Amino acid sequence: MTAVPSVRVVRSGLVESVHHADVAVCDTGGRLVAFAGDADRPVYGRSCTKPLQASVSLDAIGDEPLTDRQAAIACASHNGEPVHLAAVRSVLRRGGLGVDALRTPPGWPIDPAAMARARTQTPLRHNCSGKHAAMLLACVRQGWDPETYRRAGHPLQRRVLAAVKTATGHDDVHVGVDGCGVPVHGVPLSGMATMFARLAVPERLGALAPHAARATAGMRAVPYLVGGRNRLDTDLMTVADGLVVKEGAEALVCAAVVPQGLGVAVRVADGGERATGPLLIDALRQLGALEGAQLRQLGMHAAPVVLGGGIPVGHLEVDLRLRRG
Repeated sequence: MTAVPSVRVVRSGLVESVHHADVAVCDTGGRLVAFAGDADRPVYGRSCTKPLQASVSLDAIGDEPLTDRQAAIACASHNGEPVHLAAVRSVLRRGGLGVDALRTPPGWPIDPAAMARARTQTPLRHNCSGKHAAMLLACVRQGWDPETYRRAGHPLQRRVLAAVKTATGHDDVHVGVDGCGVPVHGVPLSGMATMFARLAVPERLGALAPHAARATAGMRAVPYLVGGRNRLDTDLMTVADGLVVKEGAEALVCAAVVPQGLGVAVRVADGGERATGPLLIDALRQLGALEGAQLRQLGMHAAPVVLGGGIPVGHLEVDLRLRRG
């Protein structure tokens, strides 16, 4: 099966572009509940894996309680706004570490206002710095080498790989290198949906269950730290308390529908991130996880405008037909 036409970009009445996508909806047992396109297309989990990576870090950190803000920033692909940088620093301080311990590549803020104030790229401003700070704290608590925590053979990354296999239900995981330098894991799209179903019902994650519950509780309590201003995952979790949402690179986005115990994974074939919001929101609508006033509040993500000369001249429209598995 191949990706299906799912989002049309309309400018001044003409369909200018079409994005094809694949969607998988799974339950905690890995059963395909609904889909569009190829539900088993291989994908890298990219930053959608962060809640699970954070769960592994929290497990290694031990009984030491992290605040909601610290748990949320460990799961974040943050905008680089001041509130995000402060949260990253607070995690590092718990381990007696400075920002120089981070091995994230130097980065700019994603948020335009924060970008305008930034003078230089720094590892702290990289959107993955919260994940890395939690990994470093885990290394300090376990006595692992903090210099090499990004390597696939590091004890922390071996634990992450084992957790990915458990969470996705797949032992055959393709391991690559993510944009921030840590290992990235390739699995079928349905495996990512299964991961998020199990994050919705963390008991399916075995010994990681309490730590996964802590990570997702932090995301839901302080969604602004997960992304920030005008970010899809932040706004979805703000509008709908029953969701755990995480964006990833290359137009992958995943959601846990907590009340239904379902996981949803959406991947736009051409990496066009502008299509992820309309697709995920419409998939959640079809599943009964969003309705009425919630959909209206999410208008900027559900139906982004196309600008011409600084004014709206078009829109993105969704044509997603979920088929039952």
